[in-house]
Amino acid sequence: MQPYRYRAVWLSDVHLGFKDCKVQFLLDFLEVVECERLYLVGDLIDFWSLRKGGRWPAGHGRVLKSLLAKAGQGVRVIYIPGNHDEVARDYLGLLVGGVELVAEYEHHTADGRRFLVTHGDE
Repeated sequence: MQPYRYRAVWLSDVHLGFKDCKVQFLLDFLEVVECERLYLVGDLIDFWSLRKGGRWPAGHGRVLKSLLAKAGQGVRVIYIPGNHDEVARDYLGLLVGGVELVAEYEHHTADGRRFLVTHGDE
C-alpha cells in the first residue's frame, strides 16, 4: 500500500492508558502516513486514568515506539502537553528522543497562513 503523504499531521487526545483508547486505529494510521511534521496536541498519555488503575497494553508502548521511530527518520515531532499529560510540561523546551516539547507552536501553511497550535485546556 502506498503511504499517504502530508506536510503536517495533528494528533490530539489519544489518551494512552485509558481503557477505551483506540490504539489499533492509531497504529494502523501511523503505519500508512508520512509527514514532514507531526504535532502531538495534548493528552497523548492519560496520566489521570493511569493514576486510577488504567491499563497499558503492549499496543500503547508500540505507539510510543512508532512516534520515536518517526522522529528518528527525520519527521519533526512536536509535543504540546495537555491537561491529562501535564507532567510533561515540566520538560518544555527539551528535545527528548527527537521529540520537541513546547507549550504552543506556530504552524505555517504552504500558502503562508499561520496557526497557533495549543491543546486548549489553559
